[in-house]
Amino acid sequence: MCWLGINDLERGCSDLSGLGQALRAEGGGDALMLRGTLVAEMSIPDCHRPEPLLQFAQDGDWPINLGIQVLPGGGVSLVLHHSGSLAHAALNPSGAGRTGQVRLTYAWDSLAGYARLALECADSDRVQMALLPPPRPWRYQDLKTLFSPGPLRFTSVALTSLAVSNALEPVGLMPGLDPATPVATPQGYRLVETLQRGDLVLSETGASLPILHVLHREVPAMGMFRPVALRPPFFGLQQAIQVSASQRLVLSGSEVEYLFGRPAVLVPARHLMGTSVATPVATQRQAKGLTTRYTQLVLPDHAPLLAAGAVLESLYLGSLRRDATRLNASQLAGVDRSTLPEQGSPRYPVLGAFDAAVLAERRVA
Repeated sequence: MCWLGINDLERGCSDLSGLGQALRAEGGGDALMLRGTLVAEMSIPDCHRPEPLLQFAQDGDWPINLGIQVLPGGGVSLVLHHSGSLAHAALNPSGAGRTGQVRLTYAWDSLAGYARLALECADSDRVQMALLPPPRPWRYQDLKTLFSPGPLRFTSVALTSLAVSNALEPVGLMPGLDPATPVATPQGYRLVETLQRGDLVLSETGASLPILHVLHREVPAMGMFRPVALRPPFFGLQQAIQVSASQRLVLSGSEVEYLFGRPAVLVPARHLMGTSVATPVATQRQAKGLTTRYTQLVLPDHAPLLAAGAVLESLYLGSLRRDATRLNASQLAGVDRSTLPEQGSPRYPVLGAFDAAVLAERRVA
């Protein structure tokens, strides 16, 4: 898979080199991208009527009219008129009004006649999906126009990023460790990217656990995918590490029991940004563009793992094995279901942003 175009609208940087290379390699402006994924991230505002987030319209021999709107109550809709075909869906992650940062993913495979729309929230494991009518392919030139500021495109300030890939990008569960993160094993610490299925790692109790699956993924280094740097010596860290904003730490101790009445809690790394223990990693243009790579392990019974001395959550699957639609749209599509654990509810409660910040500052004090 390859990310061909990236717009970080929030910070005003972009990389369209992949689209340019594809145009040259595929033979020019009429070359078709038969399969791909368009990803848009946005901050859902409070509104009393539909408000446009993205509008793109183009006439000619391959007309396109793409519209993404925020709906009252926190929903998002997509309408795509594409060379005579019409696709429309509206998704609402909560139905309870403002939902914060969300990711909308439109994936298409014109050869297979398959298209889907998915909506994910920054603060939830839930994924809403809708299947769409058989899609038309996109022209690379039209995608390049979509990603370039101009009279054919309108973007709201609530739209924070756009990205396009030439693969069917998965939705749902997300690896969250930098590949160079050291993870404890019975033989000592090893970089997580070197571990394989069947290897053993140590849980927070010192028990040896087999790795059921290892997932690797490259994503745009922005928005809900943006890396977060965790600083030692907080959380028991022996060195600084980078994790995804969605990666959750397992925090325990007397103050956790006092404040929350539980032996341990889960804290998403995004909730620690703005405190003295974590900082967002600045996006830098590299050879591969504005992307980053993540790795994560699937362990039995949703067991935590030790990473550079800190206790972090392993990949949470929940009841994914029993939901064929979510499984087929996830990064574990094609994996034998019998090799996936049934994990039920998260082992510990997940803290909200305010409680996580309070707990982090108490650790510093």
